[in-house]
Formats: sequence, structure tokens, C-alpha cells
Amino acid sequence: MTVQTPLLDTIEVPADLRKLEPEQLRQVADELRAETVDAASVTGGHFGAGLGVVELTVALHYVFETPRDRVIWDVSHQAYPHKIITGRRGMIRKIRQREGLYGFTKRDESDYDPFGAAHSSTSISAGLGMAVARDLKGDDTNVVCVIGDGAMSAGMAYEAMNNAGALDSRLIVILNDNGMSIAPAVGALTNYLSWLVSSRPFLSLRDIAKQLTKRFPKSLQTAAARADEYARGMVFGGTLFEELGFYYVGPIDGHDIDTLVPILQNVRDAEQLGPILVHCVTEKGHGNPFGDPHKEKYHAVGKFNPETGEIFKGKSNAPSYTSVFAQSLIKEAEADDRVVAITAAMPSGTGVDKFEERFPDRTFDVGIAEQHAVTFAAGLATEGFKPFAAIYSTFLQRAYDQVVHDVALQKLPVRFAIDRAGLVGQDGATHAGSYDVAYLSCLPDMVVMAAADEAELVHMVATAVAIDDRPCAFRYPRGEGVGVEMPEKGIPLEIGKGRIVKEGTKVALLSFGARLQHCLKAAEELQHQGLSTTVADARFAKPLDTDLIARLAREHEVLITIEEGAIGGFGSHVLHYLATTDLLQKGARVRPMFLPDRFVNHGAPLEQYQDARLETDHIVAEVFAALNGDAKVMELKAKA
Repeated sequence: MTVQTPLLDTIEVPADLRKLEPEQLRQVADELRAETVDAASVTGGHFGAGLGVVELTVALHYVFETPRDRVIWDVSHQAYPHKIITGRRGMIRKIRQREGLYGFTKRDESDYDPFGAAHSSTSISAGLGMAVARDLKGDDTNVVCVIGDGAMSAGMAYEAMNNAGALDSRLIVILNDNGMSIAPAVGALTNYLSWLVSSRPFLSLRDIAKQLTKRFPKSLQTAAARADEYARGMVFGGTLFEELGFYYVGPIDGHDIDTLVPILQNVRDAEQLGPILVHCVTEKGHGNPFGDPHKEKYHAVGKFNPETGEIFKGKSNAPSYTSVFAQSLIKEAEADDRVVAITAAMPSGTGVDKFEERFPDRTFDVGIAEQHAVTFAAGLATEGFKPFAAIYSTFLQRAYDQVVHDVALQKLPVRFAIDRAGLVGQDGATHAGSYDVAYLSCLPDMVVMAAADEAELVHMVATAVAIDDRPCAFRYPRGEGVGVEMPEKGIPLEIGKGRIVKEGTKVALLSFGARLQHCLKAAEELQHQGLSTTVADARFAKPLDTDLIARLAREHEVLITIEEGAIGGFGSHVLHYLATTDLLQKGARVRPMFLPDRFVNHGAPLEQYQDARLETDHIVAEVFAALNGDAKVMELKAKA
């Protein structure tokens, strides 16, 4: 599909946009939306959020002098239009691909990305830091944070707003409200009133009134302040934000660019004010070609036909790990009415939406509030329920203190279902589940499991239900399973016991998690080269199956551990055990394989695992490196 964008073609960077007349901006926005749709049809990716802020993107770059003025996109999955008009249009059809643009803002990608973000609710904190730095330097730049209503459900956003209100630094927060309906419906009158309260005459009159009230007795000053605040709150819906110290403007129609521009200009020029919140009401996915009323369906999409809206789906005979978890949890909940599911604003991403369809009263979406989710689960556990907190690996990082203090320290049986374990492909390092094994396995009494395939995941859900005296976690990757035969029902595993999958004599490959199939393929290759190989599935990083590890170390010349996690995880625990039992000196030559000690760039999953050197050929190479190392030692001894 060829998109006609004559006006957008003249814009390389926002400075070009600012040369246009205001009446031309509507056309720019329409062309930018068409270009965003066409680009997403080629690459897929985060889609709905970007379409919802096309007019806002144009207005912000038209009114503010970016990149000198800072515009921070919270989460930044809505930043595709922003990237197109900030010098990256030529690369937009390679977004989320290896060597292409990152799917989120990234500081080293562009000067127009002042802060890297792919997790929610960080923008106001970062923006306030930039605003205070500006004040300390004596500069006059503007700092603008664009945050969605969903992201405003996180405590961090309110912590930042509370601090901003106290510091009273000049900061502009744009609340992109695409679903929470904080205020009444937007219309012409509301838009006009929003312009009025952001204008210089109104601000001047309000300031005069404030100065006059300073001459009143203290009781009258307080009454006048409250009358002003609550009158504006009743009309405009901004009482909450005023309480936090923000001057509230809105709500305004986020798709009416003729209204957006003058209001943003007023806000920009209101130098006498401290922090300001502009409430924009938008529609997520505005102008999408799908005609689907379910906004979450096109939050992130695969490649699609931009004319028909048909999404191209790859064929797979294996179910996704997420769906296996959901169906397994439903079966367990049918047998045990104490099983409940908790998610932090990711019901479909974690499969909890399927659980909710079956058990709506036992499903809890707490919003983007991972800390609360964990402690909420802990509270449920104290009363005898069996809470499953389904949270992505990287999002669970945000609640680590709660995992330690509120769960582990009290030995509460909260079950952590950790989706997106290992590398996650095009979402890149911000979403890669690299660290959960390390940060959970160091906690006393925590049971840490990893599913080698979809059948093992079924058994681990059953195991988690059965564990009722301590916390546990089980991790599984993004995407489809490997196509193994599925059990009718999950059977609880013996805690801390792994399994031998293939017997051999010379080399031992000990896998933790979803690299098991690659270990089996490596064993076949090694067998062809005369190396009899044992393959074992550890199942547990904590507690370790020390009997299995000791046997593998004693009975083989080489022992390789393989995991989809960072250093400090499963392999480190195995090495620690072998060192303290002197098996490193007496047994096999041991080599750990894990994710590299760096952030792995985005790309297709296969490309990422090639980069991380965790594919089949790398396992084979590691075995030969260990054997050759032994030969070199013997050679040196002979020469000595």
C-alpha cells in the first residue's frame, strides 16, 4: 500500500514542522496517522497507543522547541509517531528488528528521546529530575511528561506528583486519558473553558485574587483557597491533582488539534505557575483499520493488511506457554476454591483474562501496581487462600522489596507465575526476563522452578498449588511450546528433584528451563562425534537436586549447566554446591552457560539467542572447549 503524505514528506525534524501554519497541522496529523498504520502493518508492534496520540504528538513538537525542550513519553509504546517526525521515518519499517529502531524511546538513539522508557509510570519522576536540574543550572527549558491514565494507577506516579507539588518547579504533565473517564465527556464548551483557565488573562486575575487574599485573616485565606480549588474541581474534575499541588487544565479533546495547540501554548507561556497537569481525552487506536471495539486486541499487533485489517498469524501446532498456564490454573481452581489469580494490568498478557472468564470473583487486576499486587497476595495468603501472582519477570523486579519483606520473610505461600522468562525478542532488554532466577534464588525458603516445556508447566502449576508452607515461583518463556504430549492433569513434582531425560557416559548437560530441547539436539550432535551425553532437566534452581548434580559431576568428564538467566542464577548455585563439597576438584570439568553480562539488543528470538551464545551449536562448542582445555592442561604437564 502506497501512502500519500505530501506534507509529511517535507518534515524531517520538528523544526520543519514549526515552519508550517497552524491550519496545516490537521493534514500533517492525518498523514502521520496513515504513515503509522502503514509502517505497523509491515513490522507489527505496539500500535493502538501511538494512533491515540498522533494529534498530541504533532501539537507537542509544534508548540515546544524540541529537543531543547524535553518531551518524555511514559512507557513510550506510543512513540512511533514521535519517531517518524524526529528524523527516524526512514527506519520506521525496521522498528523492533535487529539493527533497527527500538520499539520504545532510547537515549542513545536520538536527542529527541531524553529518557529511555519501556516500563510504566517513570516519566513524572524523571521529568521532575530534569526540571530541578534546569532550575539549578538557571536554564529556561520546558519539561513535558506524557503519561497514560493506566500508568497513573501506579504509586510511583503519585509519589512523583507529590514531590513535584512540594518543590513547585515548572513541570508540565500531559495526562493522556484513553479509558479511565476521570471527567465528564469532552465537548466544545469544555475545550473553551480549558483554554480560558490556561490563558494569561485568567492566570493574571487568579494571581491578583491570590495576592489580595494574602491580606485577609488566616481563616479567610484558607476559605478563599478552598473555594477556588473546589469550584474549579467541580467544573473541571481536577481536585485530586490540585491537592497534589498541580494547576489543572482540562479535560480537552486530544484529537482536536486546533484546540490542543493554543492550550499548550498557554501552558508553555504560563511561567508564573509551578507544575501543571493538562488532561487530554483520547481514543486508543484512533483511526485503526480493524474495526474491533476491544482496544487491548490492537495494543500490540502482528503484521497486517492495512486495507482490510486482517492480521497475519503464524501457524503453530503447539499452544502458547501463557495459555497453558491459564488452562492449568483454571483446572486447579475448579478443584480448589481457595485458588485466586492476581495480575497487575496485564490480564491478557498473562492469561489471567481466561481465568477471569471462568472465575470473575476470584480474579483481581490491581492496575499497574506490582508492589501492591505482591503484598495484596500476601494478605490473601495469611487467610488461607492460594494466590497466584501472574507477573512478567521484568515487572516483578519493580516489587522486589515486597517479595522479600512481605512474602519471603513471613514464609507466606504466594505463588509467582513468571511469564516472559529469558529473552523476549523484539521487546528487547527492557522486557527480557534475565534476572528473576538470581534475585529469587537467594531468598531463604523460596522454591524456584523453570518449565522445560509446556507439559512441565502443567505439573509446576499443580506443584505450586500443593506448596502451602512457603513461597514459590515458576518461570516460563514467551511464545509457543515445543509440541510435547500434554498431560490430562498436573501432578505435583517432588520438591527439589530433577530428572534424567537421556542417559550417557562422558558428557552431562544440565538444563534449567526452556533450553532443554537445544540440549537434546546438542547431545545428538555430540553422539555423532563419539561423545556419549547425558541430558538432565534440573526443574528446580532452589532447592537444588544435589544428588543429581553430584552424580553428574562424578560420572562424567564434562558437566555443562545451561540456563536462560543472568550470572548469579542456577549455574552459580550449582558451582557453589560443587565447590563446598570438593566435587570441583574430584569430579567433572564444569562450565556454566548463561546470558551474557550485558543487555542483549532487540531482534528475533533466534537472533537474540545466537547473540547470547545459547543455541545448540554453542552448547556443542562449549563441550569441546572444556575437553580441549583438559587436553591443553595435560600437554602443559607433559612439557613441565
